[in-house]
Amino acid sequence: MRRLYHHGLSPAARKVRVALAEKRLDYEAVVEETWIRNESFLAMNPEGEVPVLVEADGLTITDGWAICEYLEEVYPEPSLLGGPPAMRAEVRRLVVWFDRKFNREVTEPLVREKLLKRVISGGAPDSRQIRAGRANVHTHLRYISWLIDRRRWLAGDMLTYADITAACHLSLIDYAGDVPWEDHPQAKEWYALVKSRPSFRPLLTETISPIRPPRHYADLDF
Repeated sequence: MRRLYHHGLSPAARKVRVALAEKRLDYEAVVEETWIRNESFLAMNPEGEVPVLVEADGLTITDGWAICEYLEEVYPEPSLLGGPPAMRAEVRRLVVWFDRKFNREVTEPLVREKLLKRVISGGAPDSRQIRAGRANVHTHLRYISWLIDRRRWLAGDMLTYADITAACHLSLIDYAGDVPWEDHPQAKEWYALVKSRPSFRPLLTETISPIRPPRHYADLDF
């Protein structure tokens, strides 16, 4: 059976898990705490990051987006890249938006300071980084609302990697309790649709010890 090396604090690993579930592909989940040096894992991925997908024949693929592109080519149904080339280009553009811009401006400062530091060392968070992340998330939620006002899903008329990528980042920010949903009702409605999908629900049942999520985190009617 294929194996996926992941941990709960990686939005990229979350994205791959949702993609595998949407494509109904079975796998063994292996939690890899990348902040603890593991020579056998480094032999698979010298970068030392998750996710890493290992197929049953031993084929090893690293990097979340590379894995998603691989899954799309080898297991094309259901498509998560969209239909026409123009839509696929838009999906890829939005994946980059959330994996780079959102990650840099929101995920990194909030997840690192509020979750990762506590998991690794219990270190004190940097309040300046937290304030910046909380301010920046409004800009991105407004952008999501703008897209949803014009489309059914972020990139068009079907769920794609754009929605999965954005939702996986937001799920971690939501775990930290820092998504101002009530200020952005359209973004909230869109996230509720993604959140309610069977592929996404397993993420919501897991906790990141020693931190507990807010009460609404796993609530599909939040």
